[in-house]
Amino acid sequence: MADYSQYLMFIPGIVIFLVESGQVREYRRRSRYGATREAEVRVTKHVMKKDKFDRQVFDYFETTVESLDPKTGKKERHVIKSPVEYPMGQKVQLYFDPSSSEPVLTNGINEWVFHPWLGMLGGALLILLALFQIQGKEVAAMTCLSLLLIGAGAGMIGNYISLKKRGLTQIDSVITDIYERQVSKPGRFSGDGRFTYYPIVSYDQEGRTMMRRCNVNSGRKDSFRIGDTMKLYYSPSEGDVREHGPNMLILISGAIILILGILAGISIISALI
Repeated sequence: MADYSQYLMFIPGIVIFLVESGQVREYRRRSRYGATREAEVRVTKHVMKKDKFDRQVFDYFETTVESLDPKTGKKERHVIKSPVEYPMGQKVQLYFDPSSSEPVLTNGINEWVFHPWLGMLGGALLILLALFQIQGKEVAAMTCLSLLLIGAGAGMIGNYISLKKRGLTQIDSVITDIYERQVSKPGRFSGDGRFTYYPIVSYDQEGRTMMRRCNVNSGRKDSFRIGDTMKLYYSPSEGDVREHGPNMLILISGAIILILGILAGISIISALI
């Protein structure tokens, strides 16, 4: 009877390759001319609704932005639902998704640790690594592993440097409420249903008190407590607030992984000489 368990080694690489290929398509769409456009915030309105259990079912900022259509030269206004409150007059970036009738704001989107092209390449290397291991080609497998480690380490270091260059300033925010998003309906096994919890925070931005619903979330309600503080990162040059800044742990981990990859490459060369 054939042993199919060895083919399980392909699963991580295939999953990563497919996920990252979707990110590459999104990256290419956003990079096209005319896909993004600068706009200015005109009006911001906080929309909030709670159910009978005092759980927030809606919490967003109805943001009216004005931009210049490059084709007609005329000013356009769009009303966008945003989890982030923007001060009037702030410059923002609009992304016009071909699959949607309305644009979305790209401000505040956290940068990836690994560029999508690098992530897709990593998935392909994992697939080749599994293939060469099954075929017993040790040198080829070690070469894939070395390239994988070097790419991962370089990507992590590059992410740290990119964020460091932005000159981000750390600011403290206070959790003022918890947004509960129901992800499954009540049932026999799920009880009242499953929820994902997002902290809603307030913070000072250039002398103004602003609010945002954070991207960070948890399946446990006690993960966030009202009154606790969370660290955010403000970019003075962009006038934008992000949830993640340069992380020294990522830099150190990236350096270690990069060194391991280089050492693996040196061992391969030594074995071949």
